[in-house]
Amino acid sequence: MPRTYSRKRKTKKRNSQRKKKSTIKKVGQFIPNVEFMIRLRDESISGSNPYKWSTLHTNDFAKNKRIVIFSLPGAFTPTCTTSHLPDYEKYYNELCKYGIDDVYCLSVNDAFVMNQWGKHLGIQNVKLLPDGSAEFTKKMGALVKKDNLGFGKRSWRYAMVVNNGKIEKIFNEKGFSDNCTTDPFKASTVTNMLNYLKTKKI
Repeated sequence: MPRTYSRKRKTKKRNSQRKKKSTIKKVGQFIPNVEFMIRLRDESISGSNPYKWSTLHTNDFAKNKRIVIFSLPGAFTPTCTTSHLPDYEKYYNELCKYGIDDVYCLSVNDAFVMNQWGKHLGIQNVKLLPDGSAEFTKKMGALVKKDNLGFGKRSWRYAMVVNNGKIEKIFNEKGFSDNCTTDPFKASTVTNMLNYLKTKKI
């Protein structure tokens, strides 16, 4: 009887790390023009939650302005909460001294989560952008899977200077991948951002 061989299919685990070529937009390209669903305080609303829904377009805060946008994996997560957002908040005025009109923190979280995170950290200056449907992040080319942590799809960590909607400088963390087993945080620090701005003051 002839001997038969069966080929075993190699399957990748859903939450295994998979490095891939970075698809994040580069210097000289325009950032995505999308709508963000935000919550605005409305004094005419009574009760403990005096906020209403509003839309914010990218052009509303980026057109004819030089801004900093930094993106991170998630509100209330360790590095984002202990370092990334607090550091940019701490040096907000310093950033503005070097030709920056405003600073924005973006994450694939909804407006309720982002607002509570900001309150928890006492954020007064940095503006929080809730990319709940990941539309901006996907069009930015920064969407990665984080199923290994139960996060679903989130943003890769980066920081950039945006001048009138166009990327002037971008700091991407190395190791762009799905289900990254580490949390790289070296390139997108406020220190690197300040060092760049000091040489490119407008």
